[in-house]
Amino acid sequence: MNGSVSMDSSVLTRRVGLGIPAGLPFEEWHRVGQNLFLIADSSAWWLGDWLVYGEKSYPERYRRAIDESRLDYQTLRNYAWVARNVALSRRRDKLSFQHHAEVASLHPRDQELWLQRAERLGWSRNKLRKAIRESRGGVPEPAAPVRIVLNLPADRESLWREAAECSGASLQDWIQQVLDGAARSTVTGEEEADAVIAAVGDGRVLTMADG
Repeated sequence: MNGSVSMDSSVLTRRVGLGIPAGLPFEEWHRVGQNLFLIADSSAWWLGDWLVYGEKSYPERYRRAIDESRLDYQTLRNYAWVARNVALSRRRDKLSFQHHAEVASLHPRDQELWLQRAERLGWSRNKLRKAIRESRGGVPEPAAPVRIVLNLPADRESLWREAAECSGASLQDWIQQVLDGAARSTVTGEEEADAVIAAVGDGRVLTMADG
């Protein structure tokens, strides 16, 4: 199966379903499934590249386009991060998007090395992850991200977004930076923690002191 996508002309594709005619031969049914798997995997790349382009070309309207997409923001951020860090020239059709995500944080030279090995040896994503970890001397994987939901008044959310834009960061990154600063200050006993926590409490624009 090559890297191109096509669909049997007798199969009707709609947003909410797939119309498969009665009596479709097994070979055609199987080919449709292969293409669906390819589309599902390719869509992560397509969205990632689309986001990276929009972020560079339309920085002021980029956020609105994402909000209108109704897709999960964190998922889109992950797609964009992998697409931004793994150049098109290093991507391999025979490996999944998840394979590439495993090497996205590595130097381009190391990305090429590991992707080449995974393709040649037919490694799964998990096998690739294990091999990379073992090459680092068995360093444990970072803890899985934890999702935290904040219920905010609309004016508070707008204020935070404005502060994030002023600092040149995404809302999520800005919140993380501010709260990390508050946490460090709390642990070290510095007075900054009280100031940051108070700012969160009354909705003032938050600022980050050098850590």
